[in-house]
Amino acid sequence: MKKHNFSAGPCILPQEVLQKASEAIINFNDDNLSLIEISHRSKPFVTVIEKARRLVLELLSLENKGYKVLFLQGGASAQFLMTAYNLLNKKAAYLNTGTWSSKAIKEAKLFGEVVEVASSSNNNFNYIPKNYTIPTDIDYFHCTSNNTIYGTQMKSFPKTTAPLVCDMSSDIFSRQLDFSKFDLIYAGAQKNMGPAGTTLVVVKETILGKVTRKIPSMLNYQTFIDKESMFNTPPVFAIYTSMLTLEWLKNLGGIEFIEKVNKQKSALLYAEIDRNPLFKGTATKEDRSHMNATFELTNQALKQQFDTLWKQANINGLEGHRSVGGYRASMYNALPLYSVQALVDVMQELERIN
Repeated sequence: MKKHNFSAGPCILPQEVLQKASEAIINFNDDNLSLIEISHRSKPFVTVIEKARRLVLELLSLENKGYKVLFLQGGASAQFLMTAYNLLNKKAAYLNTGTWSSKAIKEAKLFGEVVEVASSSNNNFNYIPKNYTIPTDIDYFHCTSNNTIYGTQMKSFPKTTAPLVCDMSSDIFSRQLDFSKFDLIYAGAQKNMGPAGTTLVVVKETILGKVTRKIPSMLNYQTFIDKESMFNTPPVFAIYTSMLTLEWLKNLGGIEFIEKVNKQKSALLYAEIDRNPLFKGTATKEDRSHMNATFELTNQALKQQFDTLWKQANINGLEGHRSVGGYRASMYNALPLYSVQALVDVMQELERIN
């Protein structure tokens, strides 16, 4: 019996995607060759990556709007560097909402002045700052839409005349947004799109080519645009599996459909966290993430008992991030509602026996 997988990443993927991907490892396209044996420049794989790019633009409603879709390597961590390398000429503004934005700020400072417009570090990043002012003399504004470690999520995005850059690694394809407001979106695949190994970048080509520095080929977005993500050998398995996941999402009804499901899941769990006296949420209620619910026990003496119960219930990946402790239930697109119910049942059982 498959476990209820609340892992924060690499995370749960749809069962049908895992089945198709595993079959392709043995025999791809009935060619009696493995997907990971064929040339990345062969027609079968070129067809895969082209379809993946089309699905990204279709799901985000960005067709024919000047965006290019790239499948790169190095995770979101490499994008902390690439974003600044390609866009930061003199000054950039960053919103600091947690570990990942802090790391992005660190990399950006290598290339120019960084203005931290606001930070929630004063309260261990348990909320999203509001009412901050974005300078007008900047090359771009950067934010992180969802914070896996602290369980917070931006519910709205600021208006800025500068290019808007967003790390959407942990909530891409999970909710409806006007994605055309963003000039560059990046996301590690291993949350809502596929296995670790590839990173999605969606960039409006007109924002590139503005910096005066020379950019190494492997760190230049334009290199990968010109070569259609084929400048070097791409991670074929991760891209193929991502394509399957995007196809699965489209067939379900796209982002509009999955957003409703995601809200059901998070509402069910947060209702139990708020009702059950043995638990308390750690993120400010108005900023709670639909993807990552963070919570803790009100009585730490019950930890061993609770841990035993959820493990016996076939639940996996509930431990909080090592830097904050507690618990974290990651409810990405492929997690079914009944898995959340299984967790709620365990929480209620802990209450019953205590």
